[in-house]
Amino acid sequence: MRFHPREVSLITFAQIQKKQKKIAVVGLGYVGLPLAAAFGRKAEVIGFDISNEKIGELRDGYDATGELTSEDLASTNIDYTADASRLAEASFLIVTVPTPIDDHKKPDLTPVESASRSIGRHLTPGSVVVYESTVYPGVTEDVCVPILEQESGLRCGVDFKVGYSPERINPGDKVHTVDKIIKVVSGQDAETLDMVAKVYELVVTAGVYRAASIKVAEAAKVIENTQRDLNIALMNELAIIFNRLEIPTQAVLEAAGTKWNFLKFTPGLVGGHCIGVDPFYLTYKAEEIGYHPQVILAGRRINDGMGKYVAETTVKQLIRADKAVKGARVLVLGLTFKENVPDIRNTKVVDIIAELQDFQVEVLVHDPVAEVGEARKEYGIELQSLEEIGPVDGVILAVAHNDFINMSSAQFKQLCSNGNKQGVVIDVKAVLNGDDISASGLSYWAL
Repeated sequence: MRFHPREVSLITFAQIQKKQKKIAVVGLGYVGLPLAAAFGRKAEVIGFDISNEKIGELRDGYDATGELTSEDLASTNIDYTADASRLAEASFLIVTVPTPIDDHKKPDLTPVESASRSIGRHLTPGSVVVYESTVYPGVTEDVCVPILEQESGLRCGVDFKVGYSPERINPGDKVHTVDKIIKVVSGQDAETLDMVAKVYELVVTAGVYRAASIKVAEAAKVIENTQRDLNIALMNELAIIFNRLEIPTQAVLEAAGTKWNFLKFTPGLVGGHCIGVDPFYLTYKAEEIGYHPQVILAGRRINDGMGKYVAETTVKQLIRADKAVKGARVLVLGLTFKENVPDIRNTKVVDIIAELQDFQVEVLVHDPVAEVGEARKEYGIELQSLEEIGPVDGVILAVAHNDFINMSSAQFKQLCSNGNKQGVVIDVKAVLNGDDISASGLSYWAL
């Protein structure tokens, strides 16, 4: 390795502010693109992504994630590129690539390691590299830094420095945007922390919180979604109990919610690339140091089992409606992991579909938000329009897209017109008017 005998001068906030030094955002997805757009209104920004298709779309003013409109993209200045060598032009680099889990529910650090290699090969002395990707405590300093050093021949703390600032983007949320969410920032030393904080303060009007260390910031991020995961798991378990007691879960939650300190979580499918993934990063690290988490993994088991539970409940409802299960036609409304966003990563709707297919049910899927090609490529699922689906025996509202929650009981009645037996409506999100649907002659069940 090539080491410098003296510490080089770190870039300064003034250089970023005066546009003398550039910011690079590595990964232009749900997290990176809004961040790059915010910085593009204040500084010189390079937007890097490995997808040539995505770069082409963004240059044409189109964001496939739906987070930014063409007007949003036109109002900022981002130099889009898929050429990693362009990263050498930047001195403040932000990594916003995904950190998924593998088939064994272990952290898959491949994207963040790959990004680190690309940055390392083009890293210049005096630069600061900030990671935003969700990781377990220690990844930035123990995994990423060695890669940066190996690829660059530079020494961390001498030739370049690192920080961590966990993303808090909520896909599809037009209220809690990147500038309106308090930003946790951290750095390997006081100088880096101050530099990172000032750069983010350029765009985050809500302010920044200076964490005590990089590991503290990493840990804070991973427990944010772990806490949500556990609260939803409790609601899911309660829903299963109340269903057996034949008590409407939503009615119970509404009653309990009148107390001032009752936390208003609701049952449902827990997918996506955050809540359903982040807890496994923490449990992986815990087990690595010899502790077997119990509460966290119990919550994960409950939430991961909800797709199967919804499917089994659908089968029971079909039987009660005197419908033959084998060969029954069931329409699933929604495939994305969340309402009104096109993201299908780690969606748990596929668990409902797979379980129903095991019962030899014919499953049809409609989602006006998801990309048809992506659904086919990722899951082998053919999305269909409502017009080509025809009459079905049952409908599962799996995702609360606006198009679905505004459907009338008459529309559900028309859909569930296969045969002369009563149709079934399964409301996973409990957003429909159950009384109206029941009054129309359909069987209604809500989680």
